Amino acid sequence: MTKRPNVLWIMADQLRFDYLSCYGHPHLHTPHIDALAARGVRFTNAYVQSPVCGPSRMSAYTGRYVRSHGSTWNGMPLRVGEPTLGDHLRQVGARAVLVGKTHMTADAEGMAWLGIDPQSEIGVRVSECGFEPFERDDGLHPDSQRQNWSAYDDYLVAHGYASDNPWEDFANSGVGDDGELLSAWLLKNSRLPANVPEEHSETAYMTDRAIAFMQDAQADGRPWMCHLSYIKPHWPYIVPAPYHDMYDERHIVAPVRSKTEHQTDHPLMQAYLKARVCQSFARDEVREHVIPAYMGLIKQLDDNLGRLFAWMEESGLSENTIIAFTSDHGDYMGDHWMGDKDFYHEMAVKVPLIIADPRPEAEASRGLVSDDLVEMIDLAPTFMNALGCPAKPHVIEGRDLTPILHGTDGFSRRYVISQHDYHWSDMARLLDQPQEDAHTTMIFDGRWKYIRCEGFRPVLFDLETDPHELTDLGASEAEDHRRVRARMESALLDWASRHHTRITATPTVLARQKKAAEGGILIGFWDEEEYRDATGVAFESLTPVGRGG
Repeated sequence: MTKRPNVLWIMADQLRFDYLSCYGHPHLHTPHIDALAARGVRFTNAYVQSPVCGPSRMSAYTGRYVRSHGSTWNGMPLRVGEPTLGDHLRQVGARAVLVGKTHMTADAEGMAWLGIDPQSEIGVRVSECGFEPFERDDGLHPDSQRQNWSAYDDYLVAHGYASDNPWEDFANSGVGDDGELLSAWLLKNSRLPANVPEEHSETAYMTDRAIAFMQDAQADGRPWMCHLSYIKPHWPYIVPAPYHDMYDERHIVAPVRSKTEHQTDHPLMQAYLKARVCQSFARDEVREHVIPAYMGLIKQLDDNLGRLFAWMEESGLSENTIIAFTSDHGDYMGDHWMGDKDFYHEMAVKVPLIIADPRPEAEASRGLVSDDLVEMIDLAPTFMNALGCPAKPHVIEGRDLTPILHGTDGFSRRYVISQHDYHWSDMARLLDQPQEDAHTTMIFDGRWKYIRCEGFRPVLFDLETDPHELTDLGASEAEDHRRVRARMESALLDWASRHHTRITATPTVLARQKKAAEGGILIGFWDEEEYRDATGVAFESLTPVGRGG
């Protein structure tokens, strides 16, 4: 036990907010996540800074918007020198440990330019988003013979699941009637049981590794933040028995979509609907194959979290560990005729966020449901506060959630921001959109969701009258809609114009900049009397060196 709390930060990749029973799913029961919400705060308006893995996570790990850290797409390196949550926590003697996925790409050129050895202590930190990697496993790479960042392949081999690519052949494939391997990359195979027992699946394995870290940490004695980052329910959509057939067509919620959406005249939205993944998930048979598997993956996750939470309770860790549960983005699953993520409807950009703080100060907020507008970048300053790190407003753009967790005043936000760089995509190719223009930005104030689409008209939704976001008001000539668009565009300009790159502007630096006159640097004074009246200091008291400077 430490005087400062530990933090267990759980992130499930591509988990929709509304596929948990505590968020209202009618068929998918997640009692262990629900119990976490009952002893903490459940946020109903939590938004990510990008509806795609890499940039969303880089914002979470830095506490900064995508426009600030510059990692705008998967595989876009986070530049050397970009401060991370791990960097801040180490300054106060706390560990920041990774168990699972980051989707981080190291800035190899930047490290080479600065002469940083990637194998050195500093090089490892820079390569791993500032985390101490207890175990990294990004998955999603079927062509690698061995995943060079994870021991999961070797673990499978050690348990008798040997091949050139165990991750692909066992964890992410099924078996046909004739014994042939059937890849889960093909959506038609989603309803098959994964070719691995549940106890050796990725979700179970990573839960075991989190327990192993916490066992080691008890002997270490330092306070810690552990980022337990699950790969699932991200595609490939396949889950081991018995979860593969727990759900079927009877449990599939009808898609949120309209014919009007499919007939949109917006060029970018037309391009989205023509993308392969959207064409696939617009088909009912695809949804009927994938959604039961997706639900099974979430049920498996909840069961493993139940196992983890029970172990923490038995080990005494629950008494002093803040647990935060969230996702890096959602999944369309055919809603709005779309698949995967990459745009800003609620099921893609809004995520579940539950934080259970065991400290006495949080007693009054247990079971609270908060509708405050919060962002993923708010987690960094919240964890920093809990672990004794001083606030760093010159670096961190998120806002500390502690006032909400402890039932006090001090938190407010007018709007949330999310960004997407789609230069890599089917949409950019179809529209012949150059890289510098292939980006969108969303601003949402709790009612109006405004999406700036570079090179095209905006998209606008009124979630008060249209909670399912079926009617795009971006081209509406109604005066009130014109005023809203102008107001939201102005708010985006205000946000974009704020300081966001001067991360060296520490309080010490700012204070020093105000002391020019005290050092004898005199600008604009007419005579000794004017100087004395302005500063309260006699001119004659300045040193000759100062006066001559």
